[in-house]
Amino acid sequence: MNFRKTNLAVLSIVCLLNACKKVDDTTIVLPVEITPSVGAYVLSEGSTNNTKLSYYNKSNNTVIGDFFLQQNPSKPAGLGSIGNDMILYGSKLYVVMNVSNIVTVLNANNAVFIKDISFVSGGVNKGPRYATAARGKVYVSSSDGTVSVIDTTLLNITKTITVGANPEGLVASANFLYVANSGGFNFPNYDSTVSLVDLNTELEVRKIKVGLNPYKVDINTAGNIFVSAYGNYSTIPASISFINGATNSSSINLGSNFSYSNIRISGDIAYLYNNYGGTGTAKVYNTALNSFIRNEFITDSTIIQTPYGLNIDEQNGDVYIADAKNFISAGTVTCFGNNGVKKFSFSVSPGVSPNNIIFKR
Repeated sequence: MNFRKTNLAVLSIVCLLNACKKVDDTTIVLPVEITPSVGAYVLSEGSTNNTKLSYYNKSNNTVIGDFFLQQNPSKPAGLGSIGNDMILYGSKLYVVMNVSNIVTVLNANNAVFIKDISFVSGGVNKGPRYATAARGKVYVSSSDGTVSVIDTTLLNITKTITVGANPEGLVASANFLYVANSGGFNFPNYDSTVSLVDLNTELEVRKIKVGLNPYKVDINTAGNIFVSAYGNYSTIPASISFINGATNSSSINLGSNFSYSNIRISGDIAYLYNNYGGTGTAKVYNTALNSFIRNEFITDSTIIQTPYGLNIDEQNGDVYIADAKNFISAGTVTCFGNNGVKKFSFSVSPGVSPNNIIFKR
């Protein structure tokens, strides 16, 4: 039996019955084979009014270091200050500009400017940090202790959810949103919780205790949530905690072998790394089997000075690592096969401190 043809036939019938109605980024589609990437957008954090969006073209191995300016000559001031995060959802890129207090929305196909969404409320800067998306909405954490809900059709904030102190990374899974509450502005009294938010009501249900000063959140294929935490940068080390997605009742600190402040999961494979010091570039861990694949991801002689961002091309398993180097000179991005062997690298000059890679297909 040709399952592909059968699935296409079923999908065609469903489309006819529903007139294939599409509402911007909210359409639900059946899983399909992932199209190979044609390039990659790289966000470089920069400094005051110096954030850059670069574009790497795979077909000719060329890089445009300030792609945003090239595509938007009417905006010579650029993206603004401190590009903290970037996600692709539907047909749009959402760039979280922390110090500029905006989320900049771009056309995902060509990076042409669409809109700036203000994160100033009542004259107070919210300080947007990280973003995730689900159910046709984009959720953005902010240092004021909230998560803002962006309607992807109207492109404005429709609701604000109160969570914990100075939230950072967040991820959506099934009916819930998981938000890491760092308490980073409350030194030395950091927070150590993840807010569990019901996506149906968009209200916090409860807080789950995790490691001190939680930072990033990611999820594996089983729906289990992994939370990285910075610790207190001295006596309490970084850590990784595990939350069972079926129960959401409590977390488990995975122990001394998991002293990493960053985590990125592809399928069941987790890449653990530290962006402010630590040994090695990344540790590779199988979250389904609860076992390490190898202590150092890179298997050739390639050196990454400061791993500041990591993403995996889901189509072929290639791992892209952003190197911030000394946070002053132009950064680089290096692509490795999943065997840890370098394939190629490129500079994002004039971009400084690259922190995010998004694949264009």
